[in-house]
Amino acid sequence: MAVLHNRVSRKELKERLQNETEPRTTISFYRYLPIADVPAFRDKLYVDLSALRVFGRVYVAGEGINAQVSVPASGFGALAEYLRGLPGMEGLRLNVAVEDDGKSFYVLKVKIRAKIVADGIEDPSFDMARKGKYVDAEAFNRLTEDPGTIVVDMRNHYEFEVGHFENALEVPSDTFREQLPMSAEMLKDRKDANIIMYCTGGIRCEKASAYLLHQGFTNVFHLEGGIINYANVVREKGLDNKFRGKNFVFDDRLGERIGGEIIAHCHQCGKPADTHTNCRNEGCHLLFIQCAECATQFEGCCSPACQETIHLPEEERQVLRKGLDGGVKIFNKSRARLKPRPGE
Repeated sequence: MAVLHNRVSRKELKERLQNETEPRTTISFYRYLPIADVPAFRDKLYVDLSALRVFGRVYVAGEGINAQVSVPASGFGALAEYLRGLPGMEGLRLNVAVEDDGKSFYVLKVKIRAKIVADGIEDPSFDMARKGKYVDAEAFNRLTEDPGTIVVDMRNHYEFEVGHFENALEVPSDTFREQLPMSAEMLKDRKDANIIMYCTGGIRCEKASAYLLHQGFTNVFHLEGGIINYANVVREKGLDNKFRGKNFVFDDRLGERIGGEIIAHCHQCGKPADTHTNCRNEGCHLLFIQCAECATQFEGCCSPACQETIHLPEEERQVLRKGLDGGVKIFNKSRARLKPRPGE
């Protein structure tokens, strides 16, 4: 009987990854397509990807598949052939990471979700088949030369904070489901303008383009392959790079450099910085931006209270963590400072 879940400890998996001698390639991909039997598709995918020594996160739903994974460099071709051979996955785009140390993932997780992107859309007439037009890197640059073009960032505020395209419109929110109606409201007086949506790898902006068309907008585009593909094409073709700063990514790297600028600031001292980190206090785990000096001063913590906590005996830390929801997780833009930790 096939093994359908990981059964090895996290410690051992990380040790195995560190001991690998062959470099790994980190890639992301998605495809909106109807999947009739999601559990069966999920199980087959887990078995087949495990055989290819793939690590990472794969989400499967009735509307399609979304994945961020790594594969041994020598197995990239076999993985591409396998994925593109699945029904409905022909010609699948594989976005290769811009900066990659090969250590982005250490275990394979294939999970079933209600949707591959949580969107909050309940209208049964909404149809992903009616979506905006793709634009590649060259078309994106050309369209953005027109001052009447509106470029809309469909990522979370903490992603926008460290990097975005020139003159991009931010839809300040913690979640994509909040952003969709917000974007339509913000643009309601420009329904006939050229609107280009973008995101990290294309999955969110593709759905956002379909949403705006559903709301009556007429000239909606979305950046093919997102920021990741844009950066690779710009580099390969020597095009003008219109992205400023760093691209936030949802793996252990937490970011990859696209533009040379640092456009964000340390959340503790205000110095230029764009390195995201999670607070070392397990009961907090806040995601925030911290410069090297503050990382040393606060020992990787977001506040003096959390810094004190990490030096307590494990038994006391466990008591403090009881009843907590795992922390704030992200820096909330609606607050003037970091949310106080318990005890402050």
